[in-house]
Amino acid sequence: MERDRRGNAEAIPHAPSQQEWEAMSVEEREQVVASLPGEVTWEEMALPEGDRHFLAKLGALDVLRGHFGRHRRHKVYLGAELPVYYPGERRFAPDLLAVRDVERHERDKWVVSAEGKGLDWVMEVHVGGDRKKDAEYNVRRYARLGIPEYFIYDRKKERLVAYRLPGTGARKYAGIPLVRGRYHSEQLGLELQVEEGRLRFWAGRTPLLESDERIAWLTKEAKRLRRRVDEEARLREMAEQRLAKLRTELKRLKTRGV
Repeated sequence: MERDRRGNAEAIPHAPSQQEWEAMSVEEREQVVASLPGEVTWEEMALPEGDRHFLAKLGALDVLRGHFGRHRRHKVYLGAELPVYYPGERRFAPDLLAVRDVERHERDKWVVSAEGKGLDWVMEVHVGGDRKKDAEYNVRRYARLGIPEYFIYDRKKERLVAYRLPGTGARKYAGIPLVRGRYHSEQLGLELQVEEGRLRFWAGRTPLLESDERIAWLTKEAKRLRRRVDEEARLREMAEQRLAKLRTELKRLKTRGV
């Protein structure tokens, strides 16, 4: 959600440089982290973009948290509009972010020097306003910061654009190729595509469902199983009735001495 306002750059909080960080004591580092704001000001925010922006971001976060929550062997922290502080850089807050191999406790901000790691994956959702912010400025900035993957979900055009750093130490993105209509994220271990107006994540051949979709699927599956149980109960009752008749007939025949 960061806006490139160079005139106000000095007013936006900065994290200390890595050199400054390393020169600090443990107590000084704790004080610095505590002093860095955990909220983003209106001067840094893009204008509100309505339901299409909010719901796309919320849906993606919902899917990813559900997926990685079910696979607890993968420690992936997920955040939305979380203030991020890289050493010596002014703060920014991407729409969605992911960091691998870290604890998943709640955070008010991500301070790279304190966490010991930068972001692994970022996605910005674009609906309106200045397209250059996401499509040009952030492409350069996120690459320069060393963020391995950057995805842009353009809801206005219903398309996805994806970038990846081509190697260790690279600071310029290369486009991720589209394969069978999907982009593969190495950082998430998932594939992404825009399908019928919805951002869809795939784990292999399995689509990952948002909560509303999963509830609808579970409701349908519960009804199917209920019909199956009812049908099996009906068949069991018919079989029991048939067995009772056979026993009655057998008893009658024995009584007659047949």
